[in-house]
Amino acid sequence: MLEYIGVTIGILLLLLGFLGSILPILPRPPLSFIGLLLYALIQNFSPPLTLSLMIVLLIITIGVTIIDYLLPLIGAKRYGTSKWGVLGAVGGMIIGTFFSPFGLIPGAFIGAILMEWFVSRDKRQALKAGWGVMVGTLLGMGLKLGTSGIMAYYLIRAMI
Repeated sequence: MLEYIGVTIGILLLLLGFLGSILPILPRPPLSFIGLLLYALIQNFSPPLTLSLMIVLLIITIGVTIIDYLLPLIGAKRYGTSKWGVLGAVGGMIIGTFFSPFGLIPGAFIGAILMEWFVSRDKRQALKAGWGVMVGTLLGMGLKLGTSGIMAYYLIRAMI
């Protein structure tokens, strides 16, 4: 009975982590990893969820989580965004999530454009800033989805 409860909780955490790759409210791949780790513990790290695989997935999860926070900043800086544009993007992300779970991307884009335009009065630079933030955000989202997808694959493989 306890095994079924643990498996159910593990699957739910993995699915929530997968959804969190799209919705900014949930903690993304770390949640997927915790769900997979719970299942691996219940199965006593039997193949394919061996201890070495779980360590590799932990390192990947930590790396993706760190990169996820840096990619929008890297994208913004690559396109010449000022610190004000980055702050506008963060504010836009927060405001955008109040309108819709998917408001993160347009919110960041619009926030970066508005703040950059307000500070520099250069429309072209403002659009470049918004584009840089959006590219970084989309790349981060792709990394999170890929990581959670790999963990979902291993969970399904372990269950079969």
